[in-house]
Amino acid sequence: MSQTDEKDVGRESLPEDHFDGSQKSEEEDALRMTPAEEKKLLRRIDLWIVPYASLLYLLSFLDRVNIGQARLAGLEKDLKLHGKQYDIALTIFFVSYLVFELPSNLVLKKFKPPRWICFLMVSWGVLQVCMGLVTNHQGLYATRFLLGVFESGLFPGLNFLFTTWYTREELNARVAVFFSGATLAGAFGGLLAFGIRHMAGVGGKNGWAWIFILEGLLTIICAIPALWLVQDFPQYSNILSTRERAKWLHRLNISQGVTNAPLPFSKTQVVRPLTDWKTYVYGTILLSIAQPFYSLALFVPSIIAALGFTNARANLLSTAPYAVGTVFSLSVAYISDRYSIRAPALMVMMLLCILGYIILLCNVSPAAKFAAVFITVAGATPSIPTAITFVGNNFGPMYTRATVMGVSFSMATAAGIISANVYPIGDAPRYIRGHAIALGFSCLSIVLCALMIFYNTRENARRDRVYGVPNPDGSDCSPLYADDPVRLKKWGLEGKSKEEIIALGDQHPAFRYMI
Repeated sequence: MSQTDEKDVGRESLPEDHFDGSQKSEEEDALRMTPAEEKKLLRRIDLWIVPYASLLYLLSFLDRVNIGQARLAGLEKDLKLHGKQYDIALTIFFVSYLVFELPSNLVLKKFKPPRWICFLMVSWGVLQVCMGLVTNHQGLYATRFLLGVFESGLFPGLNFLFTTWYTREELNARVAVFFSGATLAGAFGGLLAFGIRHMAGVGGKNGWAWIFILEGLLTIICAIPALWLVQDFPQYSNILSTRERAKWLHRLNISQGVTNAPLPFSKTQVVRPLTDWKTYVYGTILLSIAQPFYSLALFVPSIIAALGFTNARANLLSTAPYAVGTVFSLSVAYISDRYSIRAPALMVMMLLCILGYIILLCNVSPAAKFAAVFITVAGATPSIPTAITFVGNNFGPMYTRATVMGVSFSMATAAGIISANVYPIGDAPRYIRGHAIALGFSCLSIVLCALMIFYNTRENARRDRVYGVPNPDGSDCSPLYADDPVRLKKWGLEGKSKEEIIALGDQHPAFRYMI
């Protein structure tokens, strides 16, 4: 394979329609990696992408939910918040976050991930510092709203980037490590807040203000290297040589087929998923999982305080459940990838959530309720990355996947709006309303997962019955063979151009949905 040919692999312009079977076979042989090559390259890509992305999400989630810790450090008293003003401050963040998630995901490719992510993080870091300077509820509302605008692009953008770098079978483990930033933020945030609140009086500011100021400065410091450490899409990343890039893209094609092949932007790639019922079912699955998770993230300190612990002790005790959640998240992701299952793993984890919320609803001892917090966190935490992977595994091409993931994340953000308004302080100490709503959403997630198992299994069986079983080597759905006349005839695609075939994405007859 010539150097010129290698450079053409992965570009958005499509190869000519002429098919030469022997040449394609030679190209495929040249692009195959040995197990040792694959392992070495995967390890390098993991080291470049996963740790820094996880750090960025840790900071994002920390800056999003540290208001719960600030509440225990005197925020409400100093700003004279009363009635639903604290709940409004929580809600207004999620409103702007929801609105800007999908647009941010669509412009990510145009502005390049390193530049876009760096811009977003520096912007919200500055706003986080400003939150520590506000003196009334109006200032808190304004900074929380703008915080949502700039934070909205990080989580969906990096998750979308992950789906373009990893095969379907190895994605969940990486998303879980990345998402562990959120669970570590829950643990680390409690410890950090416990220490920072003792700065009360320094510079004439209370402890809650220093929580915002110092954590905002930390975000700004960690955001600057994003210009160099956040990776571009694999077609353009400089961590791969030309030869390695060609081989890695071929490996992705074997797993993802045409769903990961780059195409020039078209309205069809955005409109089609917006009119597909599956987009909204997957989005509702993510919403119904995110609602219990956000409830825990925002209110675990308050729930623990309501069990009779002091506010400072509640800050400290809120760290332990998230440490357990991190272990569960990584373990479930490993099993999910090992057996290529998504929805069944989700259903098991959400059963844990249901058990935990039933205990929280019962009139039991504080010790039993504290144990229930561990159970609910252990169930909800692994479910988020698995649900994200479930969505990313089953849609294409790239702009279609970006759209579906943007819509799904926006719907999940609506869960934050719900969670922020169902735990009023007047419901303490039992918080029956909030726990009951989280329980209902947990049950809904199981019903919808069962629906998608049924649909995906039936659709895969229909395609097997009508067209035949795809070659396990992935070639039937690979863009490399999108102009092979034998395969075109087998899959009923005769007369279609190569661009039309690649644009089919997950609707390609040789594509099989993951359950």
